[in-house]
Amino acid sequence: MQQQRRDPTEKGNGRGGQKELEEQVLKAALCTGCGACVNICPYQTIHHDRTVTLHACDLAQGRCYACCPQTPVDLDDLRRKLYEERDCTPELGAVKGFFIVRAADEGVRQRAQHGGTVTALVALALREGLIDAAVLAGEGEGLLPHSVTITDAEDAAMMCKSRFVVSPTVAEFNRICQGDAAKIGVVVTPCQAVALAKMRTQPVSEVESGIEKLHLVVGLFCGWALSWQKLATLLKTKTDLAQVTGMDIPPSRYHALEVYTPGGTIRISLDEVNPCVREACHSCGDMTAEFSDLSVGSARLPEGWEAARSWNQVIVRTKRGMDLLELARRRGVLEFRDPPAENLEKLKAASLGKKKAAASRSYAQDDSVERIEQAG
Repeated sequence: MQQQRRDPTEKGNGRGGQKELEEQVLKAALCTGCGACVNICPYQTIHHDRTVTLHACDLAQGRCYACCPQTPVDLDDLRRKLYEERDCTPELGAVKGFFIVRAADEGVRQRAQHGGTVTALVALALREGLIDAAVLAGEGEGLLPHSVTITDAEDAAMMCKSRFVVSPTVAEFNRICQGDAAKIGVVVTPCQAVALAKMRTQPVSEVESGIEKLHLVVGLFCGWALSWQKLATLLKTKTDLAQVTGMDIPPSRYHALEVYTPGGTIRISLDEVNPCVREACHSCGDMTAEFSDLSVGSARLPEGWEAARSWNQVIVRTKRGMDLLELARRRGVLEFRDPPAENLEKLKAASLGKKKAAASRSYAQDDSVERIEQAG
């Protein structure tokens, strides 16, 4: 991308640099903490779960602004560039297939969040040489995640719990794509997937960006992420943070965050948790990580939550994603069961609800909700 110095008289051109990123995203409390602006610019860094500007930059156009998922973007144009038009749906993005699966290894399932599908797929991709490095969210001190790169399939099983706090995954991708790894896989939230999609379509040379090394994007379903500081403050009123071994959010009718400790499960009403949600999440309309090769979330089954929590529902979006899932079937890495007939439509309805809620608050980006309503 051409690096131009700022013309202070230039306004409203849809482009920007650090100054616009500060004004439109960071100071507006719309930063998702994805890390897209970090490690492509020496002036941006991550402190805890916040993006921090270290020094001022006078570039009129910068990759920090261009790749941020919260700066204006034509999402329909991104979809046209990255996905087959015949697969695209207004509610869920591209859908090549919809599956209910889980890791065949019971040990993986017991250690993992829900069915262990993400862990199994990442490990398989590493073993088969489809990727030679994977960027995952690791567990940091005090429930603060940090992004790590693994190259050994066995290490994938150690990165399999959710804390519902953002990890700067794209910052870690930006770092390792400048190194020796040639084929990189990432596990990302929806906002992080958008950042990577923007990188893939930016007019930046491959030598500059390293984005050509991105070979697999596994997306995670996401309703929202929590502020680390606010969550830690809340949990300290319930338990010792060092005792927390995991967390989960059951279906909405339970209206609770489950916190697991050696002494048992602590259930916290979402009325207490909701004030901890990052402000940026309220304007996000993507529930299923639409800009990925395949997306994974917790399953919903007629047998109820206790049965469903050991399975995942998976949306496959690209040929690369389908090839990986079918390889997992052939290798016996995943178990498959027939999706309940109503599951996909229920997922579409939930996703559309998130888009509508976000559209009522968002300053940007997508007209998909309006198009759905007009079509209906």
